[in-house]
Amino acid sequence: MTIAVLPATGSDAMDAPALLRELGRRLRAGALVPYLGPGVSQLSAPPVPMTPEALAAFFATKVALPRRAKGNAWASAQHIESMKHRATLSALMGEAFAAPVPPAPLQDWLASLPLPLIVDTWYDGAMRAALAGRSDWGEVQGITRAGIGEDRWFRFYDAEGRESSAAAAEGWRTLLYKPHGGIVPARNFLISDADYVEVLTEIDIQTPIPDIVRNRRAERGFLFLGCRFHDQMLRSYARQVKKRSGERHYAVMEPDSLTRNETRFFLQEGITPIAVPLAEALPLLTGAA
Repeated sequence: MTIAVLPATGSDAMDAPALLRELGRRLRAGALVPYLGPGVSQLSAPPVPMTPEALAAFFATKVALPRRAKGNAWASAQHIESMKHRATLSALMGEAFAAPVPPAPLQDWLASLPLPLIVDTWYDGAMRAALAGRSDWGEVQGITRAGIGEDRWFRFYDAEGRESSAAAAEGWRTLLYKPHGGIVPARNFLISDADYVEVLTEIDIQTPIPDIVRNRRAERGFLFLGCRFHDQMLRSYARQVKKRSGERHYAVMEPDSLTRNETRFFLQEGITPIAVPLAEALPLLTGAA
């Protein structure tokens, strides 16, 4: 097994296997925030789209899309919303993610830890399912403001899936943050270009990010797992979620998949990429190897 820390930001003074074991120790201590992408659940071959490209392909099977929208989930969703209705887009998202996704081993392991904050950036409910055996956690999800008539950017839900409040969330040992929404418990989806234009207009001043997320990320680093940053929107969101957090951040990345834009993003954001397939990194992170 070949593992290397890419020299993008200057690596820690240890080899990559030792670094991964150390990152696992920092996770167990609550000093790192796991930032999960769809690649985490993708290891289990789930029955739902697990990349933006796969979601765009799903939309293309349901609606005739213009060439400019094909292959782009956000543009495809915007076309559906504009030409049909928001309700149609929401129904298609519900159909795309209707099949339950079982937790991956990494999600089960994270759920066993008293982590202050977990960020999960895909629409499936696997991380919520992994946490289901506990009662000391809750979730906050980004929501679309299309048609709700409210000045709200997010909603809170307790471990049972009931809508809750920011005040109640302060007492949760673990907070699951779904910045793009999710299929459960209430089908909240940020997905169309219009959704993101609205959020990104405000996100520099952090309004769409809950105060409790801002507080719990303070002085903690981020560990990006199963994520890609080949799309500008994905980079913009990650940049704002990690804003004003700790100084040291890491990303486990497939060695042969990094684009030039991703490498530049890691350099700009002070993220050390660890070039190793996620499946090979997991035993080192969790202490199984």
